[in-house]
Amino acid sequence: MSLSVQRAMRATDAPSRTQIIQFARAALERDAEITIRIVNEAEGRQLNRDYRHKDYATNVLSFVYETAPVVLGDLVLCAPVVTREALEQDKSAIAHYAHLIVHGVLHLQGYDHENDADAAVMEAREIEIVTGLGFANPYLERSR
Repeated sequence: MSLSVQRAMRATDAPSRTQIIQFARAALERDAEITIRIVNEAEGRQLNRDYRHKDYATNVLSFVYETAPVVLGDLVLCAPVVTREALEQDKSAIAHYAHLIVHGVLHLQGYDHENDADAAVMEAREIEIVTGLGFANPYLERSR
């Protein structure tokens, strides 16, 4: 696995490079070359607008270039959105980053959630990986 981590902004609650690699590696099912970039809201919004035609910053964007024989792709995580969502969901930022990195890496390998059957498969895989990393099931609602 070749993994490049880019930090376009300083996010104090973002995972370390070692944690990012751990989260990505846990979700990988084959060899990969991935860049993971942590961005601010302006860059996240611009990328989402330019490539997804949605005019807002989202938590994670996956850019798939190849899925075989080696996975080639980029993940972009918008730090302010991740932090805000973690607070809203009453979970640690690290747990939310772990889930989003796993989610994104699965997308890079061809998983999707466009229909109910595919969503069930992807969600089950995410739960297995995230709980295996020692975090709670990201799909269970937590009471405040």
